[in-house]
Amino acid sequence: MFGRSILWTALGLVGGFLIGCSGSAPAPAPNSASTSTASSSRTGGSESSSSFTETTAPAAPKRRPIQLGSAGSASAAVDPEKQAESVLTAMQPLQVLLGKWNGMPRNRPQPDEPEWVWDFQTSRAQPSLVMKSDKSLYIREGRLTFLPDLQRYQFTWKTPEGDERVLRGDFVEPVSDVPGDDKKLQRTFKLQLTGEPQDGGEQWQLAFHQMENNRYILEVDRRKGSGAFQRIDTVHTQREGTSFAISSTDYGEKTCIISQGLGTMTVSYKGQSYYVCCTGCKAAFEEDPERWIAKWEERKKAMAK
Repeated sequence: MFGRSILWTALGLVGGFLIGCSGSAPAPAPNSASTSTASSSRTGGSESSSSFTETTAPAAPKRRPIQLGSAGSASAAVDPEKQAESVLTAMQPLQVLLGKWNGMPRNRPQPDEPEWVWDFQTSRAQPSLVMKSDKSLYIREGRLTFLPDLQRYQFTWKTPEGDERVLRGDFVEPVSDVPGDDKKLQRTFKLQLTGEPQDGGEQWQLAFHQMENNRYILEVDRRKGSGAFQRIDTVHTQREGTSFAISSTDYGEKTCIISQGLGTMTVSYKGQSYYVCCTGCKAAFEEDPERWIAKWEERKKAMAK
């Protein structure tokens, strides 16, 4: 009897050992691809009927509305004043864009009335030329600035449909000042900016082609996929009012205290008057006059040396 107990006990131990060795391995944890697939099959916070193992493409990111108030920002390691000076130096050739313009698209009889002003208030480190036009077929709002770290100009563009497009580029025809028929120096250049491909491979390109002080052409190009850019429209733009004469030296007492462009209006502080070139510079001066007066005095001392 005692021998049988030992025998049955031994047989039980061997059987348990064999069953443990022949059992299936635990199921592996789902990998990252499976987790991604599972999460992509959720819509509106509820499970869809698609299989967990079915490969589902992630939803295309939604376009965010343009944030014209955040053209760029300096990193913590960059002195905002020094960056602003660098940006302003690169933007000097583009000051000819300041003011109100009348544009006429080639393809449609709908006038465009863009106005360009300086914006020194939105970002202390990133001054920008801001354009608005309530009637434009293409650009309702735009912000043009320079990115020192990339050494490229950037144009943030809001379309009439509310889409956001960010384009970057440089001069494809250099800035040149040549005497015109009126013996004034006439500024010419071509600034070309290209955006990243959008949904479906659509890609946009703009060029601001300055023909003279009072005239520039906006070229609007687009391409799809790997094809060549096609011209969508050409908007011929004429300055409203008088010319911004360009001097080969400076503007004398009419130099804008902020942008160093041609002053067209005056501002006052503590009984002293100063020139500014646009409503944007006027607003910046009135917000912090002592800052701009101090910078103005520093420039005058540097020029006197």
